[in-house]
Amino acid sequence: MQQVKAEGNVRKNARGAAKSAFAGRPVMAMRPSKALPVTTVRPERLAVRASARRENGVAKAAVVDSPTQIDQDTIMKCINTIRFLAIDAVEKANSGHPGLPMGAAPMAYVLYNEVMKMNPKNPYFFNRDRFVLSAGHGCMLQYALLHLSGYDSVQVDDMKQFRQLGSKTPGHPENFETPGIEVTTGPLGQGIAMAVGLAAAEKHLAARYNKPDAEIVDHYTYCILGDGCNMEGVSTEAASLAGHWGLGKLICLYDDNKISIDGHTDISFTEDVCARFEALGWHVQHVEDGNHDLDGIRKAIQNAKDASDKPSLIKVSTLIGYGSPNKADTHDVHGAALGAAEVAATRENLKWEYEPFVVPEEVYKAMRDYKIASGAEVEAEWNAKLEAYSQKYPAEAAEFKQLISQELPAGWEDALPTFTPEDKGLATRLHSQTMLNTLAPVLPGLLGGSADLAPSNMTLMKMFGDFQKDTPAERNLRFGVREFGMACIGNGIAMHGSGLIPYCATFFIFTDYMRNAMRIAALSEAGTIFVTTHDSIGLGEDGPTHQPVEHLASFRAMPNMLVMRPADGNETAGAYKIAVLNRKRPTTMALSRQGLPNLAGSSIDAVAKGGYVVYGTPEGETPDCILIATGSEVSMAIEAAQELEASGKKIRVVSMVCFELFDEQPESYRNSVLPSSVEARVSVEAGTTFGWAKYTGSKGKCIGIDTFGASAPAGALYKHFGITKDAVVSAAKEVM
Repeated sequence: MQQVKAEGNVRKNARGAAKSAFAGRPVMAMRPSKALPVTTVRPERLAVRASARRENGVAKAAVVDSPTQIDQDTIMKCINTIRFLAIDAVEKANSGHPGLPMGAAPMAYVLYNEVMKMNPKNPYFFNRDRFVLSAGHGCMLQYALLHLSGYDSVQVDDMKQFRQLGSKTPGHPENFETPGIEVTTGPLGQGIAMAVGLAAAEKHLAARYNKPDAEIVDHYTYCILGDGCNMEGVSTEAASLAGHWGLGKLICLYDDNKISIDGHTDISFTEDVCARFEALGWHVQHVEDGNHDLDGIRKAIQNAKDASDKPSLIKVSTLIGYGSPNKADTHDVHGAALGAAEVAATRENLKWEYEPFVVPEEVYKAMRDYKIASGAEVEAEWNAKLEAYSQKYPAEAAEFKQLISQELPAGWEDALPTFTPEDKGLATRLHSQTMLNTLAPVLPGLLGGSADLAPSNMTLMKMFGDFQKDTPAERNLRFGVREFGMACIGNGIAMHGSGLIPYCATFFIFTDYMRNAMRIAALSEAGTIFVTTHDSIGLGEDGPTHQPVEHLASFRAMPNMLVMRPADGNETAGAYKIAVLNRKRPTTMALSRQGLPNLAGSSIDAVAKGGYVVYGTPEGETPDCILIATGSEVSMAIEAAQELEASGKKIRVVSMVCFELFDEQPESYRNSVLPSSVEARVSVEAGTTFGWAKYTGSKGKCIGIDTFGASAPAGALYKHFGITKDAVVSAAKEVM
């Protein structure tokens, strides 16, 4: 691991360190006063936080070019502006996390103002550098940076509305609320995992479209993460893949402030994080004084860029709550407002003479004015490159432009196959494989893979190889046994904004490992496709540890998630059509292991309605009983209907492939499928009966399984749990 130190000697004496940490620095200085005693900080922590002297008081930018030759005082004023915008917003809201922005402001300033390529007036400029604040609780850091960099999405009034209803500055970064926020973060660890997805998307597109004489995909993904992110296991899952894939344009700055909600992290977290990342194949450096050593931060970022075959972790040791004389380096500053007295003390300590939310004009000039001007130039230069590329490589350029427009190719859905009862019955997981391989040639953005279950999930695109370090243009992703990391990476790819359509796969039961990421996809409006197989007790002998029971109901309860349980080939094709069309809504496919017949009444287009009459008494006529089923139980319901019809009853079978889509249909359509006048209803699904009552009503019956499953052949399990044709017939007779 490379140590990146400030010029001069780092003090080893704790008392000397305590003095130097707050003394002798213009604007950024923290001079102790009698009224405002300096925070007592543990000596062993301050030894690595001790300041280093500057030459002539001017920040040098020999490695990473500074935007202008800004004097040290102005740079310090920019950094303190970031700090106080965070302090003031949290104080006004009386809610939030001021400590991280106060400590991480120096590295964040270097990133946003000196390193990152962006156009504030076009937050969605394709070739921009991406930034992820994985430690999303410190979001006032990012809001301050967006405002100071000239983004229209965050004005001073927006920061005054921090954490208030309807504001553009919610309590954690939300990509769907605030332009300039790339991904929604907050649940720790997921941010860096999504950053891996962003970087993977860049590497993939660069490999596919760049030419030796024309680079049109060339941007970095930067991330600031904290101790909590490193504690969460998902960060290691994703970091392991980043190292394996050699994502050299992923640069993560670890805000090493050694504080969490419970207190100092040494009560529970003493591992060598840098050694861990080195073992994962990352390039690792340590900036020992992240409070003052801007040159060290600059040099470390340049070193990271030079290590182009590996992702980089830069451990930046900082003081949480830097500037607060009584709360710095304590958990008190982590997740609560400083309080009026401590805000005043911090203003005096940092010699900050401005009122709340006031930004000095020289700061706007050094940051906002520069970033707006340079951003316009950066985008114009890229547009010129793209035009030259289009002249040399028209076919590739046409595909690339279509992709980044995020519009789907015309007529892509025409590739979807249709099925008749004469076609061989297959498991819907096999139909899913057909859809992926049919769509891959007509959807250039489709890519994905499985968590080490590709032969069971049937998710390989046969015409492509594996996305690997040396073959990043390929479209099959091998995630290994890392379900949570896989889902986060898929979300990052979806939110790259380049038209890529990611899918990720596992057994339905193992969505328990990745549920939080699936929820973030739904919240973030990320159109990730979650392909899950072995969707019920129908998987058989593996037993209850592998048999999902409550999972369908739980995902149906998740807002903005489409849950598809198709019954045959046509419905599987229809489910994929809906999933691809919904780029702001994730889809969970629940697919069978066992073979199912193709139904005479199914169709691709009917799936868009969510539920439809698949057999029996048509719309417009009144049945004696309605049987409602999904997936593998639809054919069972049809068999039951046929037996009931033989006794003279009029029976309708409804395939309820997607609750969400059906519930969104006009009332007139819903009533035509499930007329309120027909109270004799029976539902059948090999999962919990929870949630079915809204369709069966108080007089109907629900057939399902409300216990855990068991280990046995599938047929024996269906009989044991009473999910059979005979059970459906019996229930129908009871309710009629």
